[in-house]
Amino acid sequence: MPPRLHLNLVDRGRALAWVQEGIRLREIAARLGCSHSIIVRLRQRFLATGSVETRPRSGRPRSTTQRQYRYITRQALQTRTTTASTIRRRLGVATNTDINEQTVRSRLHDQTLHARRQLGRILLTPRHMMARLAWSTRHLRWNRQQWAQVLFSDESRFSLEHDDGRTRVWRRPGERMIPACVR
Repeated sequence: MPPRLHLNLVDRGRALAWVQEGIRLREIAARLGCSHSIIVRLRQRFLATGSVETRPRSGRPRSTTQRQYRYITRQALQTRTTTASTIRRRLGVATNTDINEQTVRSRLHDQTLHARRQLGRILLTPRHMMARLAWSTRHLRWNRQQWAQVLFSDESRFSLEHDDGRTRVWRRPGERMIPACVR
């Protein structure tokens, strides 16, 4: 297993406790399965700042505000079949901002909302199950000649174009069967 690149807060505290007990830095690194240099830098940072918390990093600021972030999420949850480009246009009209469609998708992914194919079947009710059972018991004793008169068919979809034309819904894991996500 490759060495870990980061230590969580618990392991950092554990490492500092071992440093204070006088255990060698290389042995601490071996116990935690990380590089020796991580333990060295952790000790240096603790001596300099008195903390093992991860410092805030610089980076490009987000192109959306928290308010816009909530607006994007609300739009996706109100109309689950809306597209990222539609949400982008609505946000532009509402807040007079112009962001990329991928930014909309990223913000929705941050909320664990992903565009998934809409489930096209209604869940079976007890009434449906009883009807299926009745049909199967009626046809239980059929012979080959009777079944030869039946034509079974299946619907298949194929697309010669890029767009498959399937409707997608924004949903979280575990929401596949909720009524808002079923066609």
